[in-house]
Amino acid sequence: MPGSSIRVRSPNLSAAGSRLHGTDDPGRVRHRVKAVLGPTNTGKTHLAIERLLAHNSGIIGFPLRLLARENYDRMVAAKGERNVALITGEEKIVPPGARYFSCTVEAMPIDRGGSFVAPEFLAVDEIQLCADADRGHVFTERLLHARGLVETMFLGAETIRPLLSRLIPDAEIETRPRLSQLTYTGAAKLTKLPPRSAVVAFSAAEVYAIAELIRRRRGGCAVVMGRLSPRTRNAQVALYQDKEVDYLVATDAIGMGLNMDVNHVGFAGLSKFDGSRPRRLTAPEVAQIAGRAGRGMRDGTFGTTGTCPELSEDVVAAVEAHRFDPLEQIFWRNGDLDFTSPDLLLASLLVPPPRRGLVAGNEAADLQTLDTLAREPDIRRLASSRSATRLLWEACQIPDFRKLGDDSHTRLCARVFTSVINQGRLPTDWLATQIAQLSRSDGDIDTLMQRLSGVRVCSYIAARRDWLDDAPHWQAKAREVEDLLSDALHERLTARFVDRRAALLFRRLDETEGQDMLSAVTSQGEVVVEGHSVGHVAGFGFQPDPLAEGPEKRLVLRAARRALREEMPRRVQALAAAADAAFSMSADARRLLWTDASGGRGAPVARLRPGAGLLRPMVEVLDSEFLDGSQRERVRARLQAWLNREIEIHLAPLFEAQSRAQSDPLLRGLLHRLVEEGGLVGGPTAQAIPPLLRQRLKPLGIRAGRLALFMPALLKPRPATLRAALLAVRAGVPVPPLPFAGAVSVPRQEAATDGSALLAALGWVPAGPVWLRLDVAERIMAEIAWLTRDRPAALPADLASRLSVRADLLPAVLRGLEVRLRPAAPLPAGHAGPPCPPLMSIARRREAPAPGSTRQRVQAAPPEVTPAPQPSRDGPFAALALLRGRR
Repeated sequence: MPGSSIRVRSPNLSAAGSRLHGTDDPGRVRHRVKAVLGPTNTGKTHLAIERLLAHNSGIIGFPLRLLARENYDRMVAAKGERNVALITGEEKIVPPGARYFSCTVEAMPIDRGGSFVAPEFLAVDEIQLCADADRGHVFTERLLHARGLVETMFLGAETIRPLLSRLIPDAEIETRPRLSQLTYTGAAKLTKLPPRSAVVAFSAAEVYAIAELIRRRRGGCAVVMGRLSPRTRNAQVALYQDKEVDYLVATDAIGMGLNMDVNHVGFAGLSKFDGSRPRRLTAPEVAQIAGRAGRGMRDGTFGTTGTCPELSEDVVAAVEAHRFDPLEQIFWRNGDLDFTSPDLLLASLLVPPPRRGLVAGNEAADLQTLDTLAREPDIRRLASSRSATRLLWEACQIPDFRKLGDDSHTRLCARVFTSVINQGRLPTDWLATQIAQLSRSDGDIDTLMQRLSGVRVCSYIAARRDWLDDAPHWQAKAREVEDLLSDALHERLTARFVDRRAALLFRRLDETEGQDMLSAVTSQGEVVVEGHSVGHVAGFGFQPDPLAEGPEKRLVLRAARRALREEMPRRVQALAAAADAAFSMSADARRLLWTDASGGRGAPVARLRPGAGLLRPMVEVLDSEFLDGSQRERVRARLQAWLNREIEIHLAPLFEAQSRAQSDPLLRGLLHRLVEEGGLVGGPTAQAIPPLLRQRLKPLGIRAGRLALFMPALLKPRPATLRAALLAVRAGVPVPPLPFAGAVSVPRQEAATDGSALLAALGWVPAGPVWLRLDVAERIMAEIAWLTRDRPAALPADLASRLSVRADLLPAVLRGLEVRLRPAAPLPAGHAGPPCPPLMSIARRREAPAPGSTRQRVQAAPPEVTPAPQPSRDGPFAALALLRGRR
């Protein structure tokens, strides 16, 4: 483990190798150190894995846990699970007979004391990370001291060649060229990046923002960051590799050997935070990241995107030619540690570099933690021996994956040290509590990533068999929680940054341009394209999925247009052949609705426009990009035919009366006027009709009352509703709320002010505080006129109930109908008896005597000598009467 004082060093390897092979002749085993250097995509890692598996045993160290896991799977596929081990800081899978090890560089088990036999082959990947100020000392330690018994291989960039030659003079150095070309393409908008692109950003906030934009504009992307667990990272990469999405947004974690089918790398920034300050990327770092584009013999491209400025010509030339300034120094930290006391341990860690080209790096987190704990009296008292000091150092090396920025990690290290030194083991209930607190899959992306960081710390602790009882059990528990959180994190990332439907449609639209797509319209009108629902067909219009917005909505419309090429002609045919029952009118009388074979709610397909007359409205098909001129006319003709039949059926009494009156000149004019007004004419026209003509209208179902000329049959609910719709269309207003069927009176404040004229035309009479239905008002007025034909009469007792009004409102209602009320006269003084009731009377109209009155009987004459009626001035035949008079 890191920090152990026993190391395998090269001077003794020949002898060790001879013992391993059962010979006393060191010359029988020829040990060599080889460096394979070159840019990305040179096959270095592939070569190292092949060489490792060709030996009887081997170990390879990678810079990332993700890489170690990826290559562990490759090695298992080649050698079997029982022969391969995986060792990282937080994950250890070590079968008893394991001969091949895939590790992180920090966790390479080269320090095992007498229990460890050095492997035949040893390799370290990305050895140029010796120049990393934070982790470089670990790589430098492996470069200087880690060796295989037979073969050692260091893989990395050409920039480390001069230093490597100086530090290891006997090393063989092989330079490998890149297998494909890498070309700079300049700046490009995020929305214009080609498919199979990776966008690289340098903070989680930038990654999220870019991923969200790509989801909206291109359907979605996979997300890869260094903080992801291997399980989440693999699931995200699978989205990309399986072409469920065409874009990848990542941090510079993809620069370290993560192999994916990337054609283009776009830099969203050129600076990063290195742990202490923001700094600009170096040319080798740009090349390391850009080199992810193009794998095998396939060429790749790189450029900038978003708000990132373009790369300088010098950097571009260096990256394309793979020529960079050599490293002048690498970072080193003393590995020969003195565990006599915490102070001497600190002093040995701070020993200056012994050779030119080696420099001290940044103060690592383990050193900072040790420095803090060594100052605490309780810790110093416990660390009183070499073994205790070694334990303290091992506790301080627990990685700070959480990076909370407070002293919580230092307290954790202190807790581990004090528990193990005092009790010999960590309390299992404490670790169980730590793991249980993290075993929750709720929360957002950042919350889950923070919990994953906490689980990684628990996994690291659980991997120490000397700290825990039943360490394998706790490793399994920690792995179980990590898998739970990893799956939840993958789901959150996918839900937030991937729209599978849009991603598939983008790809299929591009791949099948000009060709038919696999599409269908379900019986419920759902439009399905390539297995994804994109919206619904309503009538001849397409309603996109309401969740689709902006660019995604345009994409859905584009896909729907291609999917509905054959559907719309079929729907036109279905409407033309539909029965009349499939059509209806919307409540506001502005739309005609069609209920197709799905049987759902009717969809609007046309609107009504005023026509040549009230009963002859025009049908106008709603706009639809899917209908051509002939199809629109076919739809219009079918709907017009239905509407005409509806009017003829529900207003049949009116048309029948008009037909019967064609032979009578006197009735023909009145019926013409009545048809023009939809069955009701109010005002002077009705009042001017003489009694005998009124009698001739009755057989036609027409009543000429005191208030209007109308057909009572058209006041029934269904004809009244149709008349309301037709009147509203002619007036260009929506239908106001109509009184419910069977209502006799309606409070006037409940009727809309702007619908008063329409209510009057529908057969409602304003009467003070209420509207009265016309036929009821006419009947009551006729009775009152008869009762008061000779003298004022008493109010009927049931009049209020017959008018469906409260008794206190009756006087105001009667006044609205021009009925005069006389208050009851008081009894003379000294007289006893019931009080006189209030009396009512009605104004007389000379031109229209009340039916049955003496005046009407006196004026009555035989039909053959009946004088010609005098039409009113506003009647339809007023001009004709004037001409006759002049004649």
